[in-house]
Parts: sequence; C-alpha cells; structure tokens
Amino acid sequence: MGQALGFGRYGGPEVQEFFDRPDPVPGRGEVLIRVDVAGVNPLDHLLRAGLVPGLDGGRPFPRVLGVEAAGTVLALGEYVDGFEVGDAVFGFALTGGGTYAETTVLSAPNTARIPAGLSATVAATLPIAGTTAVDALDQLALRAGAALLVNGVGGGVGLAVARLAVGRELRVIGTGSTAKREHAEAIGVRFIDYTAGDVVAAVRELVPDGVDGIVDMVGGASLRTVAPLARHAGNVIAVADSTVSDLGGRFVERRLDRENLERAARLALDGVLAPVITAVHPLSDAPAALATVENGHASGKVVIKVA
Repeated sequence: MGQALGFGRYGGPEVQEFFDRPDPVPGRGEVLIRVDVAGVNPLDHLLRAGLVPGLDGGRPFPRVLGVEAAGTVLALGEYVDGFEVGDAVFGFALTGGGTYAETTVLSAPNTARIPAGLSATVAATLPIAGTTAVDALDQLALRAGAALLVNGVGGGVGLAVARLAVGRELRVIGTGSTAKREHAEAIGVRFIDYTAGDVVAAVRELVPDGVDGIVDMVGGASLRTVAPLARHAGNVIAVADSTVSDLGGRFVERRLDRENLERAARLALDGVLAPVITAVHPLSDAPAALATVENGHASGKVVIKVA
C-alpha cells in the first residue's frame, strides 16, 4: 500500500483527501514507477473540478491528482518497448493513474528515460511546461531578433517559454503581477507589471510597431487586450484558452510523445530550457502545493518530492 492525494468526487479543494492504495498494475502500454518527484500544474485542479473530461482513463473514484512525474521503473505492462526495470524515467500519467502518489503508472509512449546528468526534480517539470514551451515556439517559428510577448510570464509554463525564447535569441517581453517580476527579469525578460497601468501602452513603448508573436497563458479579457499587439493575428498562440480562434490566432498544438520529451530533456541538459523551480513540497504538503498554483500565487514551477 502507498499513500496518495486524490478526490472522491468532483469539486474544489474540499474534496481532496489522502488515502492508501495498492500499487497500480501496469496495463497494456503502461509502466509502473516509484514516484520521486511530481509536477504541479493548473491542469490538476481542473481535472479535480471535472472540467477536463477524458483524461481520467475511465478509472473509478477516488482518483489521484497529478499528470506528470519522474521516478524509477518498477514493472512493465504488455507491449512496452524501450524500458527496463530500474530505469529512471519521466512522463505523463495519461491513463488516470495520477502522480501525487508513492507509485503510479505512466503511459509508455508518453514517457522517456531521464538522461545522465539531469535531476529527477528538473525532469518532473518537463512534460507539461517544457514540452509546451517547445511546441509553442516551434509553432511560431520566429527568427532570431524577433519580438515575442509572453502574456502571463510568471508561472511554470510562462517562464519556460520565456527562457527557451531567450535561448533562441528572441526579444522577450512578459506581462505579470508585481511578484513575478524578479524571476522573469532574471532570465532576460523585459517585464511589464499589469497592475501598474496600461499594458498595451507599455508594450508599445518597447516595440512601437507591435510584436512578431504572442504566447498567451491567461486567456479571456487579458488575451483580447493584448492580441492586437501582434503584427499578424495568426502568430497569437494560446496555451490555455481556445477562444484565441475568435481572434484569428491558434491554440498550441501539443506533442506529448517520447521524442518531444527527449528533446525537452536535451534542452534542459544544455541549459537552454532551465525551469525556474520556486517551491519543493513533500507529499504530506501536497494540498498546499496545489493551492499555491490554483490560487495563481505560484511564481515559477512547484513540485512535490515524494521519494
């Protein structure tokens, strides 16, 4: 038996509970891992609230929170190639196993080995934030010297996009609250505090003719406000709000496969994709870790160290 944090019904934080569960049995195309580190993401509380159907793997309640993790392979399901027991791996729990737990199952096609020299803590941040950054910037395909606006730069994905964009020699402008300034500026972002005045005017002061691309983490009214800053509407990419299509932009096209995970890991090893990890919680403190992300107070990436 191992401890896990999950929920017995859909709802807010009040439905979360710790419970003991047997080690999951890896099914076809799954790997059972001992979880070393789990990443914390906004997707976690959206799943708990029942707002993202189809990612629970059809598993009954109680369900375990979390969708990304790094750990050690304990067993292999049928039709799994490329892994052996004892391998250090990271990836997505896309079949409903959850990751806020001592053990879980990852989807083998969406899992990769952790390369030598990369820590499990860093690896656990890459499935969501790391590969999203790669996907968004690949989709934009901006040349060195182009101006990129990251709307909502302060969280784990926003900082990953900004860091990778700086590595690609883009001129990066980022919007966020006052508390997000330090981490953004530390990686070379021209930071605009949206609480301090007119964001559009502040961006225009830096780039009078507008930006070459926008990656948006916020959506809603904020996205509608900044979208006209893009010289080409098609170069507005939204990570979390599909209404971008109403503005002529695009939703990020996600690639969750092993190849993209390996690519993110190489970039992390090279220091081009260096996650800003601002909080490491033990599993016993997982509710507080998720609350920080859910309340929008997280600056950078929050992780849960399990093992």
